[in-house]
Amino acid sequence: MFKEVSLPLAFYNRDTWLKIAFFSVSVIMAAFSLYFTDGLVSKLEEREKQQIELYAETIRYVMTSDENADINFFFERIKKINENNTIPVIWKDGSGHLNSINIPLNESSTMDERQMVLKLKLQEIIAEKNKPIEMDMGFQKEYIYYGNSKLLKLLRYYPLSQLTVVLIIGFLGYIFFSYSRRAEQNKVWVGLAKETAHQLGTPLSSLTAWVEILRNEPLINPDIVTELGKDIQRLDTITTRFSNIGSIPVLKEENLLELISSFINYLKIRISTKVTIDIQSSLLPDQSANINKYLFEWVIENICKNGVDAMGGTGQIHIHLLEGKLNQLVIEISDSGKGISPKNTSKIFSPGFSTKKRGWGLGLTLAKRIVENYHEGKLTLKSTELNKGSTFRIVLPKPS
Repeated sequence: MFKEVSLPLAFYNRDTWLKIAFFSVSVIMAAFSLYFTDGLVSKLEEREKQQIELYAETIRYVMTSDENADINFFFERIKKINENNTIPVIWKDGSGHLNSINIPLNESSTMDERQMVLKLKLQEIIAEKNKPIEMDMGFQKEYIYYGNSKLLKLLRYYPLSQLTVVLIIGFLGYIFFSYSRRAEQNKVWVGLAKETAHQLGTPLSSLTAWVEILRNEPLINPDIVTELGKDIQRLDTITTRFSNIGSIPVLKEENLLELISSFINYLKIRISTKVTIDIQSSLLPDQSANINKYLFEWVIENICKNGVDAMGGTGQIHIHLLEGKLNQLVIEISDSGKGISPKNTSKIFSPGFSTKKRGWGLGLTLAKRIVENYHEGKLTLKSTELNKGSTFRIVLPKPS
């Protein structure tokens, strides 16, 4: 449907580098935090392991030393180790009996009940994958099992919470930049549209006066004056469209087939005679839709004129009105033009994109905005095939 020319507007991409910079900073912060926290966790793991190894060595010394040995030093060590009361420790002796440190037990429970609780806790500790410490008592081997302290567990989950916070901040930042850009775009559209309407007002008034003068001239063909009057009325309609941009449009129930047929009859005599436009309707003759006549005619005009340009002034445009799913009305506009290149199908509704040498790239963008923002519908490219044509699809809700 278009020639291969792209005219992107830098205005609409100026926030791209801000988004990239914001995302990059977020990633760097997250990576640094993860690296720092991972190092801290490793050091804490090593420290807790050394504490338990010292505890195991103390127990082994006490259990294997003679009665005259001075064990006060080792008891002081045990006392210091016990000050960290968040590391769960289970000591399994040669007979399989379990003793514990920093594991709460019910004082009123029996020995068997305590052993059952410790066995369950032992499975949890083993699942934490800390290698048990072996104590060689000479006549038998005993084992110290230990879990992770509360601080270590918190630090292990801390990077995940940090990453979540960074992702949330990044997402909110992206939404903020996108919203700011859209808000600024809207201001530009509204300003451009209203200024255009204002500039058209003065010459339009003059043209209206000249037509009235020509009506009274006997030498002027009345048919010519009538067509000039229609064109001026069309200019007045266009001015009204521009002035409505940025304002909440008034939607009225309009007979869809009659409105489109009336506009196409006007358009036919103002395009190439080698282009034929036909309308087929599967709707009820009196089927209406809530639309703003001036804005919706603009949508039909933009799509049809794009089709005429794509066909080089020769070809056929087919408009099909039908019922869609979920209480919807569908308008499909097909042309027999050149089609759209696959690489451009995702860009045709983007502001500033045009494949015409003198195109502004605003027609389809405005058409989509009118359908989706003002009429709560959808405008999409249904299909396209090179050298065979394209079909645009408009979906509108049925009046309730």
